[in-house]
Amino acid sequence: MMDSALGIFMGLMIGAGCRWFDIPLPAPPKLVGALLVVAMTLGFIGATWMIEGIAG
Repeated sequence: MMDSALGIFMGLMIGAGCRWFDIPLPAPPKLVGALLVVAMTLGFIGATWMIEGIAG
């Protein structure tokens, strides 16, 4: 739970920092690109979950 909260907080801070300093946002500007990022994140989390289940 703490990891999720920290990840969300860091994401918000990176986004705010990019906006504050006019740095291009490090994410795709289109919905399809954003969904790709979500899918990759879920795949990474799912693979970690499966590996931990197999190894543990």
